[in-house]
Amino acid sequence: MPGAQTSNAISAAILTYNGAMTQQKPKRDGNAIIAQNRRVTHDYFIEQRLETGLALQGWEVKSLRDGKISLAESYIQIHQAEAYLYGAHITPLPTASTHIKPQPTRHRKLLLHRHQLDQLIGAVERKGYTLVPTFMYWKQGRAKLEIGLAKGKKAHDKRESLKTRDWNRDKQRLMKRG
Repeated sequence: MPGAQTSNAISAAILTYNGAMTQQKPKRDGNAIIAQNRRVTHDYFIEQRLETGLALQGWEVKSLRDGKISLAESYIQIHQAEAYLYGAHITPLPTASTHIKPQPTRHRKLLLHRHQLDQLIGAVERKGYTLVPTFMYWKQGRAKLEIGLAKGKKAHDKRESLKTRDWNRDKQRLMKRG
């Protein structure tokens, strides 16, 4: 039976190799992340997070499945009692439909309940908060955007955050050694 053991070892090696070749998307709360806006935590204190849906076109969903989105320069504004995502760049695939002209940076409507919108409008207009996109991820086959109700950081706050993050990293390194 040495041949059977050899074939099992070979098939296990092939499975391991194939498993390593597939690129896994990072997960957050069990959902695959499409894009992350890392700059937000550096520039803002996020006080509340909210999950929203997006009104997307077909070519945009296909591009999202391919991971071709950037939230780096994006922001959220409220216009005529509706929330919109501005500045998010979704790169169209070369196989996009021929009868439409894709606009990579068009504004996209956020799908929120009326009471959520009223709460956000009140916070932005009266309390001076800012709405920022933090993550985009898949949830049950639908693209979701996590937005944050945030206050801007001053320069000294940013320096303090960097010091705290560096100290925590060093602390973890020291705990590992000792």
